[in-house]
Amino acid sequence: MIIRAVLFDLDGTLVDSLGDLTDAVNHIRSAFSHPPLTAAAVRLKIGKGARNLVQQTLPGAMGADIEQALDMFLEFNRLHIADKSRLYPGITETLRELAARNIKLAVISNKNEDLSTLILEHLGVRPLFESISGGDTFPERKPSPLPLLKVAAELRLPPYECVMVGDSCNDIQAAKRANITSIACTWGYGNAEELDGADIFARSPQELLALIIEGF
Repeated sequence: MIIRAVLFDLDGTLVDSLGDLTDAVNHIRSAFSHPPLTAAAVRLKIGKGARNLVQQTLPGAMGADIEQALDMFLEFNRLHIADKSRLYPGITETLRELAARNIKLAVISNKNEDLSTLILEHLGVRPLFESISGGDTFPERKPSPLPLLKVAAELRLPPYECVMVGDSCNDIQAAKRANITSIACTWGYGNAEELDGADIFARSPQELLALIIEGF
């Protein structure tokens, strides 16, 4: 298989952002008089965008309260985008090697596009990506196949020359619906049940690199 582009999820795939997301969640929970959540609890709620995360972590909140909390969450996350967030070990080297081999790189996240771009800038890898899209870039977000198909078209490539790398069921399902090969990264936030159905599994960024270079 010839691979000309790799489409990456962001949180839990390229970046371990759990600490900063937990801080943002607990910022809004404190404002609404809820006790803090552990990182382990927040981890189970990540993957479907900021609004969904706010709704899950503020039980009983509705309407204007959700809108206020969402604004607070996004602003706090923007101000503290990379206080604790770090690229997973080996990711920088993997990205640089793929780019050196003229493989196009893209990020397709359910995090808002501006925050996705901002964190990649802070972590020093933004220039390696030809495309960055978030949960607010297209009319639909993962697990819809639309973002994957739009980005493949933007890169001027057929879907069968792309692979989708992610750590959640949203990534696997979106890839399946887009007829794009999926690679589940087992170092992220998703458990084995979430990753069930992936075409290929990678246990480290180094293994991911080898799989892509060898065309599986």
